[in-house]
Amino acid sequence: MSRRALVIILVVVLVVLVVGAYFALPRSASFEPAPYVAKGKTYDVEIVRDEFGVPHIHGQRDADVAYGLGFAQAEDDFETLQDVVLAMRGELATLRGPDAGPTDYLIALFDVWGTVDRRYETDTSSAARALAEAYADGFNHYAALHPEEVAPDVVPMTGRDVIAGFVFKTPFFYGLDQVLLNLYREVEAPAPSAAAFLAPGVALPALGSNAFAVTSSRSGDGKTRLVLNSHQPYVGPVAWYEAHLVSEEGLDMYGGTFPGSPVILHGHNRHLGWASTVNRPDLVDVYRLEIDPEDPKRYRFDGAWRTFDVKTVKIRVKVFGRLYWTVEKEALTSAHGPVLQTSAGFFAIRHAGREEVRQLDQFYAMNRARSFDEWRDAMRMLALPSINFVYADREDHVAMFYNGQFPRRREGVDWAGILPGDDPSLVWDEYLAFDELPHVIDPPSGFVFSANHTPFAATDGGGNPSRDDYSPTLGIEERMTNRARRVLALVEDETLDRKTLERIKYDKRYAPESDVAKEVKALCATDLGDDPLVVDARKVFCGWDLSAEPGNTAAALVIPTIEPILKARREGRLPPDGPSLLLLNARILQRTHERIEVPWERVNRLKRGTRSVGLGGGPDTLRAVHGGGLEEDGTRTANLGDTLIVFVEWGAGRHVRTDAVHQFGSATTRPRSKHYADQMRMFADEALRRVPLDEAALSGSATRTYRP
Repeated sequence: MSRRALVIILVVVLVVLVVGAYFALPRSASFEPAPYVAKGKTYDVEIVRDEFGVPHIHGQRDADVAYGLGFAQAEDDFETLQDVVLAMRGELATLRGPDAGPTDYLIALFDVWGTVDRRYETDTSSAARALAEAYADGFNHYAALHPEEVAPDVVPMTGRDVIAGFVFKTPFFYGLDQVLLNLYREVEAPAPSAAAFLAPGVALPALGSNAFAVTSSRSGDGKTRLVLNSHQPYVGPVAWYEAHLVSEEGLDMYGGTFPGSPVILHGHNRHLGWASTVNRPDLVDVYRLEIDPEDPKRYRFDGAWRTFDVKTVKIRVKVFGRLYWTVEKEALTSAHGPVLQTSAGFFAIRHAGREEVRQLDQFYAMNRARSFDEWRDAMRMLALPSINFVYADREDHVAMFYNGQFPRRREGVDWAGILPGDDPSLVWDEYLAFDELPHVIDPPSGFVFSANHTPFAATDGGGNPSRDDYSPTLGIEERMTNRARRVLALVEDETLDRKTLERIKYDKRYAPESDVAKEVKALCATDLGDDPLVVDARKVFCGWDLSAEPGNTAAALVIPTIEPILKARREGRLPPDGPSLLLLNARILQRTHERIEVPWERVNRLKRGTRSVGLGGGPDTLRAVHGGGLEEDGTRTANLGDTLIVFVEWGAGRHVRTDAVHQFGSATTRPRSKHYADQMRMFADEALRRVPLDEAALSGSATRTYRP
């Protein structure tokens, strides 16, 4: 090689290194901080951190409190909040790369920002807008003080960003995402329906939550009780953040909220409270469209060809450092709604929650309600497209509401299937009123609950709604989860005092009729082979006593084998081969623990940084713990299930007492904070801590008091 050629190569390499270094430079904020700091100082708020770092936010106005919540959440979880802001704008791929591209596309396909821009000023109240904008100001103030944490183009967060978060996320709680995924799977690779993958008698499983409410007549000590036990991911945009919000305008609400919300989403005030669980009625319809052979931008509707509304979506994707690539993709809309184009054709989607922007208005009214009537009036807004609500109050009312925006559909149609897209009579525009939906109020037994099961079994005595009163077009669930079966077995003839409720909440057994038990039975009925390890594994696996207690020595083999199978069924995928998975797990346990009978808590681990603690419980037990498969070290990482657990009770003088525990701690993404994992051991031990809601209790617990 000549000297000249060598020099040229060296120069090229140097240029590549310099350019690469430039693109790899740390990202920095591209905004002027001063205006956001100045705006923050216009709010009158004080934040008191208790001994566990939980923020108790006191403000003159409700808007001051919302600002304080935005600031406090940014202190504890700025990384997630930043992702939420970009995701709701359809710009997350600029920070997280290609994996975020589908989310950015869905924001455009479902016209989230068109909805917000059309309805923000007209449909949301001035009070809700003030909360949203104040929360955004709190986020911006924190960002201005810590520009080194801020990605480009995030600041300023706006009130519209907050509303867009509600618009986009709420339909996914009833499974809109799964409908889209299943549609692609079914039409791209024609296969049996999900039901064909089920073991005999096994229903499609579901993730979920628990909620209980008990009146003084059933509690044994004259107290009214409410238990909040939502099952969520342990981290991320829908992981619970704990806070207490108090204003001089009358707001006094404690509970859990998600990153991006200016109010509490489930919890209680001095007068009343509610717990939320997911429901999955039929709130999505899919239409097969006939396309004009002469023009692929036209579809048949009501006997004539119509032209799609077409827009080009530009998705900016981070490739490396500051290097981006812009991907363009069309988004089509028909008279029905957003359109998916697959190899099998064009399919339109119509879903509950479309064009709805009042979610924050409803949650705000629920936060401020002081009586059952006021709270029900808030619910009658029907701005939340799904979610069950279990309610209790200091006046000793309890109730369960199967909430949702249920389309008023034509009778005699198979709405669960794919519908013809040319029939306008199948395109609905109305919802049932809130009072038309299944509910139970003050039943004779004094107990209501929800465990993501059918609303027709919401109490253990009389007072349940009747199936016959509701049209099959609503697609109301008929399923009984394991958790629901266990609750009904455990509450029978029981006085539901605090100790009993805790025992029920932390129950770790499976009913013989549960999906898990049926899957075990089905696998044991198959030929598992004669490998010596398989023979031993079969004996352990098939001899399991349906317990997920920490010391159970068969659960470590059973649950990591069964959970991936149930997860695949839930998602409409072909499940993994059971015998192969059983053998794989037996080999991992044998290699890492030198035996296949291992105490469950040695395998089932809650992990945070360098800390790891053992847990009991499993998928669809009342002590809910979901996780991945067995890892190389023979453990399984818990990642979803029990999170923020809250026990509320109104006692003598109707004074409210609250005990709670979080799976990690308040400093969600701050590993250097002492509150990053300070509740892990308590959570694993199934213990609770007293929440200091009164001024005297808070003053004794306070570790830091400050004004942002």
